[in-house]
Amino acid sequence: MNEALAIPDMIVAGGTLLTSDPNRPYIQEGWVIIDNGRIESIQDKKPARIHPATKVIDAKGFVITPGFVNVHTHAILSMVRGVAEDMGFAPAYTIGVPHGHDPNPEEAYAMAQLGGLEALLFGSTIINDTFTHQNIALPAMAETGIRAWGCGRIHDVDFTRVHLGEWTYNTKIGEQTLREASDLIEENHDPISLLTGVVLAPHAPDTCSPDLLRQVRNMRDDKGLRINTHVSQSQVEVDFIRERDKMSPPELLEDVGLLDDRLIGAHCIHVSKTDIERLGRAGAHLAHIAKGNQTHGQVAPTSALRRAGMNLALSTDNMHADMVELMRWALASGRLQDGKITNDWQPANVFEAATIGGARALGLEDEVGSLTVGKRADLVMFDFRRPHLRPLTNVLGTLVHTGQGRDVDTVIVEGEVVVSGGEPLRVDKSAVLEAAETAAAELWRRARSEELAFSKS
Repeated sequence: MNEALAIPDMIVAGGTLLTSDPNRPYIQEGWVIIDNGRIESIQDKKPARIHPATKVIDAKGFVITPGFVNVHTHAILSMVRGVAEDMGFAPAYTIGVPHGHDPNPEEAYAMAQLGGLEALLFGSTIINDTFTHQNIALPAMAETGIRAWGCGRIHDVDFTRVHLGEWTYNTKIGEQTLREASDLIEENHDPISLLTGVVLAPHAPDTCSPDLLRQVRNMRDDKGLRINTHVSQSQVEVDFIRERDKMSPPELLEDVGLLDDRLIGAHCIHVSKTDIERLGRAGAHLAHIAKGNQTHGQVAPTSALRRAGMNLALSTDNMHADMVELMRWALASGRLQDGKITNDWQPANVFEAATIGGARALGLEDEVGSLTVGKRADLVMFDFRRPHLRPLTNVLGTLVHTGQGRDVDTVIVEGEVVVSGGEPLRVDKSAVLEAAETAAAELWRRARSEELAFSKS
């Protein structure tokens, strides 16, 4: 706070707080004092005096949470929404579907901004996104007001041929994707503001040669970054790695030096008992994609992975960006595994995974992920003046079981209101929607033309 005048920038006044801070998880009526982009104090009664220069947001009737931390997304893949969900595994490897190498820079910008805006409007204040054209995608998403972290997918398989059934590695592709990652770090990794950042993203064990994975490890160590990769997401991957490397994907990651507490492993579905023990022993982080996995008929063994020692974080992947709905799917999938309601699968567990658990996975738990004095002021206000969110008998239980991302009214990032009344303040929503619609239509047109040409060849 400006000590000379003691005038905070903002007060979020009189709302119910779900803090995700174990020292004080629930405050029935609280005032969040914000200054210089950080939480200066949290009070349980109205300040005696509020200076006219301080912006006051009336939060009565609202529930305030930390911004959600979505640790594994592919914003540009919103281009296949409504289709990929019903195609089975890996539509990106299927002819006739737009692929990662298909968008041009303009199309990548449009689709990425759509994905970033969707996530922000649903209450995520930071996403970790991986795909192509990330030098364009990260700034495009950050323009909406969200913290956009991520990396271009690092690989040396030739993705332009995989959907044709050709699975070959090319060292020049590996060199290029590593070079692009290095450039992205120079241009977008900002550990001070946290508005954009880089988490290295080797695509998957089967799309990277062991030598490339070792090069990624070296870059990780040299730059002090974290790793985000798909792990055991399909039986195809597991069988491929078993044949190629004579080990499982987690064993391979351990062998190349990537399996430790700096690893975010997405999916982790097809894992053996020894794989689970290995992942837990390493202290790796699980990017649990509950809805995406179940939509494709799969369930990750999250109960066993948590018991083994993995940190649970949530991620929407490319299905949607509603972290509130995702908490519900994660809770249900855990209970289905255990066959009953247990203390290990309660609303508090999945709320933690969606907030501080995600921050922990990104190594940012000291900065974001909870409403804690001194942390960055990333807040979300849910409008609980709605029939499906009453009565207020158990606020957290109600949010997880009946809430939706569409209940988000206000989003604050670093002390700045970037969403108000459910509408973005930094970008023109209509323009974002129109640009993405145009880009997706053209991407699908080209994909179908390629499919037609292939069928005639």
